[in-house]
Amino acid sequence: MTKHMDFSQLQAQAVISRGDAGLRAYLSGASAEAGVVKAYAERNADLLEQRWRGEGGEGGEIDLILREGDTIVFVEVKKARSFDQAIARLRPTQMMRIHAAASAYLAFTPEGQLSNVRFDLAAVDGTGQIRIIENAFGHF
Repeated sequence: MTKHMDFSQLQAQAVISRGDAGLRAYLSGASAEAGVVKAYAERNADLLEQRWRGEGGEGGEIDLILREGDTIVFVEVKKARSFDQAIARLRPTQMMRIHAAASAYLAFTPEGQLSNVRFDLAAVDGTGQIRIIENAFGHF
């Protein structure tokens, strides 16, 4: 006996699965960011912005913007199974977009481009451990 598949159901399942994967990725990223915010708070840093985007999307999104003393810290959060995989996910083109977005953000601060700034990478592994790499991509 030949069994016929209903491809409309199969397609609907694929869409649902893809949506579930997107939701899982979003929640995983949000959880990683929350852990990183907590780690910076333990260092007495103040959260200024989360997932900041300039008007018109100038430069892209900055995951976290914090103030640590007199320094504005722009943080890119990367999550993967291992620290090495997380670190490898930060690409040069993304660094350039983050720099452009940071420049747009600084235009709204009193110190402007004269602000002390730092660009950190916060790597989060599969167990939720966090490794903060200060000045990870200040110059490239």
